[in-house]
Amino acid sequence: MKKLALPIFLLSLALASLACTVFIGGPDYPSEVIPVSTEAAQSMQDQVKAMFEAGAQGGPITLQISESQLTSYLTYKLESQTDPLMTAPKVFLRDNQMQIFGKAGRGMFAANVAIVLGVGADETGAPKLQVLTADFGPFDAPQGLNDAISKLVSEAYTGALGPVATGFRLETIAIANGALTIVGRIK
Repeated sequence: MKKLALPIFLLSLALASLACTVFIGGPDYPSEVIPVSTEAAQSMQDQVKAMFEAGAQGGPITLQISESQLTSYLTYKLESQTDPLMTAPKVFLRDNQMQIFGKAGRGMFAANVAIVLGVGADETGAPKLQVLTADFGPFDAPQGLNDAISKLVSEAYTGALGPVATGFRLETIAIANGALTIVGRIK
């Protein structure tokens, strides 16, 4: 029995390590807590709806969205996907940039990720995102990262704005001090 103890122990150790996720690095994941709730995600959509109802009279519309609202919306959007780009997102709105941190996994390996976006408006008044940096740690950045992020933001934009998204012309976007401020008009 003593002869079998060491091999059984090593086999148990090997099997236990297979069941675990191995963290392999990446950028620092911020320790700052951004509250995530269905209420914050819903409040963003309610705020958008109220602003458009007020803007239907022809004046400019100003909408301010918080880090908590965007993080909550992105969290629930990613959770609904079968193979999300990342999990546990945190969205920071600082220095005219949208900084998105999260966790990515490939098999039993996990790493932190960071994506920094420049945000603006294109010539048609639709939101325009540019990936400034993408750090997936030791993982390769996913093929078509720009397209994936553009699709996610486009879905968030049309999902949050609903049917009025096609009638909204974005004039300016400003990001500072934890808020995304959008100014536009209904066409």
